[in-house]
Amino acid sequence: MIKRIQLLLVASLLLLGCQTKKKEYQFNEGYIWGTIYHIVYDNPDGKDLHEEIKVKMNEFDHSLSTYKPNSIITRVNNNDSTVILDRYFETVLNRSLEISEITDGAFDMTIAPLANAWGFGFKNKLEPEDIPVDSLLQIVGYTKVKLHNKKVVKDDPRIMFDPSAIAKGYGVDVVADFLESKGVANYMVEIGGEIRVKGHSNKNRSWRVGIDRPIDDPEVKNREIQDILSLPNGAMATSGNYRQFYIKNGKKYAHTIDPKLGYPVQHSLLSATVIAPDCMTADAYATAFMVLGLEKSIRIVENDPNLNAYFIYTNEEGNYQTYSSSKIKEMILK
Repeated sequence: MIKRIQLLLVASLLLLGCQTKKKEYQFNEGYIWGTIYHIVYDNPDGKDLHEEIKVKMNEFDHSLSTYKPNSIITRVNNNDSTVILDRYFETVLNRSLEISEITDGAFDMTIAPLANAWGFGFKNKLEPEDIPVDSLLQIVGYTKVKLHNKKVVKDDPRIMFDPSAIAKGYGVDVVADFLESKGVANYMVEIGGEIRVKGHSNKNRSWRVGIDRPIDDPEVKNREIQDILSLPNGAMATSGNYRQFYIKNGKKYAHTIDPKLGYPVQHSLLSATVIAPDCMTADAYATAFMVLGLEKSIRIVENDPNLNAYFIYTNEEGNYQTYSSSKIKEMILK
C-alpha cells in the first residue's frame, strides 16, 4: 500500500513538472504624445521591455510630433528643403493618401490650417467668426501633395500636415510590431484609447475592451461604457465629438472638421468605433466616418471585408441608437 502511494506521488510530481509554467505578464504604463498609455504582454524570456518601448515611442515622436520644433513633420510644414523623410513619416503619409482617396477626402492629413484656426490643431486659434474658411480651403486637400524621392512636394508652400487623426493609431502599431519582433505572442497595446491586441490576456481569455457611451465629457469624469467587446487579434479605434470640443456663445464646436466644407461637422453620428487589422487604419477610418456620417460610413464598411464598425447615433427623437457590423455583433459580451 505504501509503495502504491509513493508511486502515485512520484507520478503526480512528474505530471506537475511537465505542466507548462504559467505565463508572467508585464504591465507598463506612462505618458506620451499628450496622453496615457497601458501595455500588457508576456515576453517569452520574462524581460521587461519598457525602456526599449520608450525608445521606440520617442523615435516616433521625433518624426510625427507637430509640437516638437525639430521633428520631421514640423520641418516639412516649415518647408525645410534639407529634411529627409524617415519610414514613419513616409508610411503614415502613404496610408493617409490611400484612405483619403477611398473616403473621397473625408480623411485628409492636410487639414492642419483649418484645425489650427478652429482651435484643434497646434497653433493659431482664431475666433469662430474670424475664421477665413474659404481662403483656408485653398490650401487644404490631399490631392495637392505627393511624395517624390523622400521629399514632400506641395502645390502651395502654405500647405501643412496634421497627423493627429492617424499617428496615434500608427504609434500603437509601432509598439505592437516591436513586441512581435521580440517574440511576444500575447499583448495589448493601448495609447489614449486606441488599441491593438494579439493572443490572450493575463486572464487567459480574449482581450476585453469597452466602447464608451458618447457623453459630453472633455475631462473624462463621467465615463460610461456602452458595450464591451471580446476582441480577437486586431486593432480598435474610436472617434467622437464628446471629448474634444468647446462652447462659444452657446454653440458647440467639435474637433472633427469636414475638409471639404471647412467647418466642424454637425450630424447624428456621435461616435465611430472601427476594428481593422492595424490601428493606423482603424484610427483614420474612425475619423473619416465621423466626417461622412452614418449612411456613407456603413456603405464603406459593408464593402471592405477588413473593416468592422460600431456606430452610436441619435434618431429623430434624439434617442441613442447603435449600428454594428456582423462580426462586431459576435464580439459583444451579453
